[in-house]
Amino acid sequence: MRVLIIGGTGLISTAIVDQLLKRGDDVTLLNRGERPGRPEGVGHIPVDRRDPVALEGALATAGTWDAVVDMVCFVPDEAASVARAVRGRTGHYVMTSTIDVYRKPAVRLPYREDSPHGGIGQYALDKVACERILWDAHQRDGLPLTVIRPAATYGEGGRLVQPLGFRPTLIDRMRKGKPIIVHGDGSSLWVSCHRDDLATAFVGAISAPDLTIGKAYHATGEEWVTWDQHLTIVAEAAAAPPPDICHIPSDALRRIAPEAGRLAWENFRFHNIFDNDAAHRDLGFRQRISLRQGLPRLVAWLDASGGVADSDADPLDDRIINGWRRMVDAAEAELAPFDPPVEVVPGKV
Repeated sequence: MRVLIIGGTGLISTAIVDQLLKRGDDVTLLNRGERPGRPEGVGHIPVDRRDPVALEGALATAGTWDAVVDMVCFVPDEAASVARAVRGRTGHYVMTSTIDVYRKPAVRLPYREDSPHGGIGQYALDKVACERILWDAHQRDGLPLTVIRPAATYGEGGRLVQPLGFRPTLIDRMRKGKPIIVHGDGSSLWVSCHRDDLATAFVGAISAPDLTIGKAYHATGEEWVTWDQHLTIVAEAAAAPPPDICHIPSDALRRIAPEAGRLAWENFRFHNIFDNDAAHRDLGFRQRISLRQGLPRLVAWLDASGGVADSDADPLDDRIINGWRRMVDAAEAELAPFDPPVEVVPGKV
């Protein structure tokens, strides 16, 4: 197959490219060309996809494609531009969306592909708008559209997600036995998928256009773990002691540290669990790499590449934890006289 990937150098893209090359596809990347390391034999179209005139002009002269996989469609103008650019030039357009498009909290769990859209935060709202534009183009102009909605994705070359976003000090804090912030009471459910597993969903989609065009698919992790459990597995992967977890409400994190606490408020406090049955059936997708298999690979890569930062040089976590604990201690001291112990009389309820 002749496949164009818009983007192509990110965490998920590189795994897709590897799998396409292994099966003998003709692969071309469309991007600015600013990241090194493009695999040998992969074509390149140097374009900034955020420039609609440049994108549409480049694709007008680049021939036709069996499939176009768009990894970097983030805002409505990009969706409208690519819908025009690929019209009549591809047999299949696959858009990378996100599970963040759904209304939160969920109407029902697990989320299904037809769950109501809503989204919290600008990233999610923009993805909702992008999908709407592309589905309109599918209905109106026959855009041969498939949408894939990943959840959290990790792997070598990427970052480690944590309750305060993607800050690189978590592993060092764990190894030094420092307390770790977890939003809420740590019981919200979370899923993560290794990039190699997720890439199979994209390859499966473009391999079966007759089956997948006109459909949206989840391709997410399938181990439903609480955040407390997730961070315990991270600690194991980092050869660290069990984490000393400090629970802080998500709305408090958002107020205390607006940027660091944003993802906890917009995403992590809700249950993130999804029905992958359609991807199992149509794409051949499965989570084959467990967290206990995949996270040590990521930690090893972070250690080797300088991705673990010295937590002693970043006081944010400790300032948040110390402030929170002082406040709780003060509240406990103030309220204790008004909360006398309940007398328990044997034999009476």
